[in-house]
Amino acid sequence: MSDSPESKQPILKVAINVPLSREFDYLPATDEPVPAAGSRVVVPFGPRKQVGLVLRHACESSLSPGKIRRCSRVLDEEPVLADPDLRLIRFTSDYYHHPIGEVVAAALPALLRHGNPLHPVVEMIAITNIGEDIDIEALAKRAPKQAELLETLLDAGGNGCEADHLTDILPNWRRVARSLFQKGLILRREEHGANFDETLAPEAEPGPSLNKAQQAALSALRSTDRFCTYLIEGITGSGKTEVYLQRMRDIIDKGKQVLVLAPEIGLTPQLVARLRKRLGIEPALLHSGLTDNERLAAWRAARSGAARLVVGTRSAIFTPLANPGLIIVDEEHDHSFKQQEGLRYSARDLAIVRAKQLDVPAILGTATPTLEMLQHCRNGNYEHIHLPSRAGGAKPPTMRLIDTSRAPVSDGLSEPLADAIRSHLQADGQVLIFLNRRGFAPTLICSSCGHIAGCDRCDSRLTVHAQKGQLRCHHCGLVRPLDTTCTECGETVRPLGEGTERLEDALRERFPGHTITRVDSDSTQGKGSMANVLDQARQGESDILVGTQMLSKGHHFPKLSLVGIVNADQGLFGTDFRSAERMAQSIVQVAGRAGRERRAGEVLIQTAFPQHAFWNTLMNGGYTRVAEEALAEREITRWPPFTRLALIRSAAHQHGDAVRFLEVARRSLAEHCGEALRVLGPVDAPMARKAGRYRAQLLLQSSDRRILHDVLRTLRPLLEEHPTARKVRWSIDVDPIELF
Repeated sequence: MSDSPESKQPILKVAINVPLSREFDYLPATDEPVPAAGSRVVVPFGPRKQVGLVLRHACESSLSPGKIRRCSRVLDEEPVLADPDLRLIRFTSDYYHHPIGEVVAAALPALLRHGNPLHPVVEMIAITNIGEDIDIEALAKRAPKQAELLETLLDAGGNGCEADHLTDILPNWRRVARSLFQKGLILRREEHGANFDETLAPEAEPGPSLNKAQQAALSALRSTDRFCTYLIEGITGSGKTEVYLQRMRDIIDKGKQVLVLAPEIGLTPQLVARLRKRLGIEPALLHSGLTDNERLAAWRAARSGAARLVVGTRSAIFTPLANPGLIIVDEEHDHSFKQQEGLRYSARDLAIVRAKQLDVPAILGTATPTLEMLQHCRNGNYEHIHLPSRAGGAKPPTMRLIDTSRAPVSDGLSEPLADAIRSHLQADGQVLIFLNRRGFAPTLICSSCGHIAGCDRCDSRLTVHAQKGQLRCHHCGLVRPLDTTCTECGETVRPLGEGTERLEDALRERFPGHTITRVDSDSTQGKGSMANVLDQARQGESDILVGTQMLSKGHHFPKLSLVGIVNADQGLFGTDFRSAERMAQSIVQVAGRAGRERRAGEVLIQTAFPQHAFWNTLMNGGYTRVAEEALAEREITRWPPFTRLALIRSAAHQHGDAVRFLEVARRSLAEHCGEALRVLGPVDAPMARKAGRYRAQLLLQSSDRRILHDVLRTLRPLLEEHPTARKVRWSIDVDPIELF
């Protein structure tokens, strides 16, 4: 390194949102303070300028002094991320072998990624005193759009309404507003974004008394405020949330913050309502349903400590906390905690890592623990807490199989199931019919030649969506009109199989006069629609609920007495080694919605294979027995949690390009192959073509985690620089949950 004046300045190691596994060296901006680690800077990057994050300072660079460019501008007077946040980002990048700039991008709210200030100036539109005196009814007769805008602003109160919010609800408001501005009926002003206010919640209400098992669980959780991982395994309805609440109250009363992760946005309204009611605190929310300004406000409140309770989905794990005291992961088994695109991280696993880094407890709760977590408990790494009975004296539902080889189904429903539905409805009960397949039917088939309507871009069948007269690919999103005749021979086509739409139609025909509500990703697309549907269900306004796994996750329906599982055989013969575990989790979770209060619950499972060994295990030993047998089998066959996996995926417009890239990886790994590391493939992905790209994969397996990560640490930069990488999209997935 030269001894020139420039070389005496600190070198800024900057993370930039590009797919390269490296930091970039810059000199501080001229005539500006040297930005601290955790601060954002604008830097020249090629012909453009990019927002980057300073990770650290260094004394030397591998570049010659003349080649080190200067930062253009410093965006933050103080760091937006503190040392603990940077430590989590570095760990995530190292463990998942993902470019650190992209990890930083995942950890920051969109507005901060794009260079906006931490406290942005917000455009507000408000009604003036003159505008308040206008006769809106008279105005509506000659200028209805102007009247609508004035009425909206009047409802918003004296502070007015954010311009972005107005755009959401009245997309053309700016054109309408021109004359209103000119007449002095409305005004525009700028102010800093609203600050979070946790006092908006009502006064806290006392909860029910804990039973002995809950008291024992709470005592265990109260044994330390230092790092420890607790796995609370409680049957559905056992009162896990009540135990969380009391422990959260302890932590909050000590002036500390609590971070709660829920698997999906659909669970958030119910969970938040309960937290607000019991703790008397308005939680700061972080999930995909928020606007960018709302998300930044919540993120800012968590960072400053103004929000003592933070609730969010997967990405909330990266939220800065000023005074961390506890991290909770509800429904830890849920696959939604694993990001499946881009940065493929597990929020549950990062929650444990973060709790250890912060030296605070981590609580994982579920009725159906993953085998990985159970094995950690067996090894003594985590403390296993059991809640074996339902709270409040409610009994677990009875479970019974319906043999569909003897009781054939029509439109998905057997007569025994239909009779049970009728009986429960007559007793003023509520019914849930579960089928994890949306649409009307999964297949459109020709009655003459047997041709099946397929996707032109994927190796998949098109799903029939009869209500909209469409065929849709659930993998790439392709949509086309529903065929009325076969495209091959011109003969009649018919839908084959059942989806939630078809079930809904069949139920309406069989049970006229009853309110039937379908709950799947098609029926709940509108903002707030999922919360509205669930509220109606909880209040008993829906007699029959029919839906997908969205209904199985942690919801509480007081009147629900019958659960019918329509096609339970989908997982019996799965190729994935996790098939039995996932099937048992799904059944136990959805079955647990029944009989959670005073009503006795019943669960009917339609299967064509009632003699299958899985059913004997589940019906006689419950999820515990399924997990024990699965763990024993995995230990023999050396699948996780007894070995570690990483999956390298590639996708290209030409099949040969996808495979050649993985061959490069395989050859690079050849010297490491042996007992310590198995390399399997490359092979085509289970769906070899998706969205017009051919996909292949290479599986790495090792019983030694360090060896696996050492190999990946060497392999990634080699693959980034290899010429074949230019023709493919590729990724490394550590601890993958989808293999086959």
